[in-house]
Amino acid sequence: MNRSDFAHFVSLPVQWGDMDAIGHVNNAIYFRYIESGRIAYFDAIDATAGLDGGTGEGPILADIQCSFIGQLRYPAQIDIGTRTATIGTKSFGIETGIFLAGEDEPVATSRAVVVWFDYVNQRTAALPDVLRRRMVELESVPPQM
Repeated sequence: MNRSDFAHFVSLPVQWGDMDAIGHVNNAIYFRYIESGRIAYFDAIDATAGLDGGTGEGPILADIQCSFIGQLRYPAQIDIGTRTATIGTKSFGIETGIFLAGEDEPVATSRAVVVWFDYVNQRTAALPDVLRRRMVELESVPPQM
């Protein structure tokens, strides 16, 4: 993964409190950065609209992993790129890259599975076609179907 794989970014400052006793950003904080990118991406594709009095359906995180490639330290500005890599019938795979501002290579990468979920009936649901179209339209690298 590199910066050009992503069309959607959110920028955040590294906070002093993000660091641990070793002097670099704590590994658990990376998941918070990934979450910030994922939620901003969901907003960009309007993935949570059904949860606010609509269909009662929306995304739910089913699986996530993170590969730590480099260290982050305060002070720094990071760019979090998020993209849909795969689209299934009831789920989609997202990838995230955490980049130091101005850098093309990530300091961390993540892969996750997001399931489309019916929160009213507590079961999986079919991924809406309109959401599929929004994902494909946003991406610089087409998702695998």
